[in-house]
Amino acid sequence: MSILIVDDNATNQLIVKAILNKAGYDDLRMASSAMELYGLLGIGNDVDPEAQAELILMDLMMPEIDGLEACRRILADERYRDVPIIFVTAVGDSAKMAEALDAGASDYVMKPINKMELLARIRSALRLKKEIDWHKERDKRIKYKLELAKQVQRNVLSQSIDDANVEISAIYQPSSELAGDFYAWYRIDQTRYGVILLDIMGHGIASSLVCMYISSVLRDMITRISDPEQVMTELNRYMKRLYMKDELLNYYFTAIYLVLDTSERTIEYVNAGHPPGIMLQQDKAIRLTEGCCAIGLFDTIDIQKGKMAYDDSMKLILFTDGLLDAVDNGENEDDSSRIERLLAEHSGDGVQRLCEALLPEQVGDSQRDDICLVMITVKK
Repeated sequence: MSILIVDDNATNQLIVKAILNKAGYDDLRMASSAMELYGLLGIGNDVDPEAQAELILMDLMMPEIDGLEACRRILADERYRDVPIIFVTAVGDSAKMAEALDAGASDYVMKPINKMELLARIRSALRLKKEIDWHKERDKRIKYKLELAKQVQRNVLSQSIDDANVEISAIYQPSSELAGDFYAWYRIDQTRYGVILLDIMGHGIASSLVCMYISSVLRDMITRISDPEQVMTELNRYMKRLYMKDELLNYYFTAIYLVLDTSERTIEYVNAGHPPGIMLQQDKAIRLTEGCCAIGLFDTIDIQKGKMAYDDSMKLILFTDGLLDAVDNGENEDDSSRIERLLAEHSGDGVQRLCEALLPEQVGDSQRDDICLVMITVKK
């Protein structure tokens, strides 16, 4: 327990030291001025990485640099931001004491020193410091676990496909929190591909866990069942397993799932409350709107499956509502229409260039939601 005693009067130093020694505090260091205190703490050009302090007892009135200025300087250093500073002073001016507390001091004790009062205020300050340190260590552990969870989440996303039939790739730009967006695609057989993009309600750990829960069953479900209507019914059944009757709001997700058949040149899909996917073909943009409500809201859902045919080469664009929120909207043009127009203008670009065209440059500074865009290019 390292305690620094700062006073330009040697007698006062000895009095405080004697009180603390008798109370069992042994790791005590003395300083006669603010500059000497800076040296003990390693504040300045010669920073000592080993310098530390659990508590500082400091006189308010000192030559050259007074206690107020020293307090502000110390607390401005990241290493000592949470170190309690108790002023031990003869100044009885209430305005001066208020100024000291505003400067960041934890407490103050008046001279002549009352031993019981000084020790009580030290114990109180150290208890608060211990609590702050505990929270900081806990936050550090949580931050590490969240970063690990982000890495796990990113690594379960599907890798790009580029074969004789199709090219499938995605741009994923998560917000600062754990993401609730997820995409996956699987080759069902030689000519059919199952592709899904979903957006879990909310952000954070709970949404991420729901996302991982759904991802754990998708591969088997899509490759075994494949039919969009049946897949969405099964996903709704899985989501209802998470239902908690005591919660006011349970988790759900929007999604768009499609089966692309490059032999029959058809797309079968279900849009479950998700922003419409867009099919680009021969300078036309067709929205994928058929489907049902979001998944997980009701025990049973009424599903309307959509089916479309296409000719020769074709592109499909799927995206989450984070893109709609971030898109640089023009006057008298809704977000979806703007996206359709930009998609048509950049239909020959790859997914990266397309995303750059859709999003304003400053979106990273104000992004509130995950942004995900999936591009499927069918080859001739």
